[in-house]
Amino acid sequence: MELETLRLDVADHVARVTLDRPQALNTMNAAFWTDMVTIFDAIDADASVRAVLLASTGKHFTAGLDLKWAAEDGLANRQLEVGRSREHFRRKVKKMQETFNVIDRCRVPVIAVVQGGCIGGGVDLVTACDIRIGTADCFFTIQEINVGIVADVGTLQRIPYLLPQGLVRELAYTGRRFAAEEALRFGFINSSHADQAAALAAATELARDIASKSPLAIAGVKQVLNHGRGRGLDDGLEYVALWNAAMLPGEDSQLAIQAQMTKQPAQFKDLKVG
Repeated sequence: MELETLRLDVADHVARVTLDRPQALNTMNAAFWTDMVTIFDAIDADASVRAVLLASTGKHFTAGLDLKWAAEDGLANRQLEVGRSREHFRRKVKKMQETFNVIDRCRVPVIAVVQGGCIGGGVDLVTACDIRIGTADCFFTIQEINVGIVADVGTLQRIPYLLPQGLVRELAYTGRRFAAEEALRFGFINSSHADQAAALAAATELARDIASKSPLAIAGVKQVLNHGRGRGLDDGLEYVALWNAAMLPGEDSQLAIQAQMTKQPAQFKDLKVG
């Protein structure tokens, strides 16, 4: 697997995906948008993976879209007839959206570990994750409004499920910094830590805890939670009833109950993937 912008390491049922362009503030260039899809395809195909850490390198998590690449890409399509140019752009945006959809759809929980700035496309990225852990100096900016763009790869669709509507609109309309202390107060990040090493340690401990649970049950919890977004209570209750009716007869529940009774950790089998 050849990657230009990311690294993938797997150990003890936890995959660690690392943004690896610190010299460029981990900006999202052409390769990033395909690298992320490639890496999450590999994670989904690896039955041993039960949780994912999504981390970064350098001072900042990411400065978002690589504006130089975006400008050059836009210039390359100027010779197209206007209708064809706009339709091409629509398909490009849809492809970029898929880069974060694969995180949202990942069969296992994804924990983002954010240090420093998480700007523009970085917010699209971390809102597609299940959990966010930050450093005391981390901050989030819906930067698109500051460059005259409507955020279009996931932030405006996902963040309303994570923050109050009034705050969402303020952040999206102003592009101001949403700092760690405020993000923690509103539950956008689950915890804040002194530095990146401490944040990574906390996230790793959490990932290992998740990985110790029934992978079938964890997959079910994520499916049920994701299914419930934008749907009514009755729909959600019916979906979880059908899920458990189909999956509960498996051995994981028996193993989990036995582990509780004997106070010994359960040894769950990996899911079958691929």
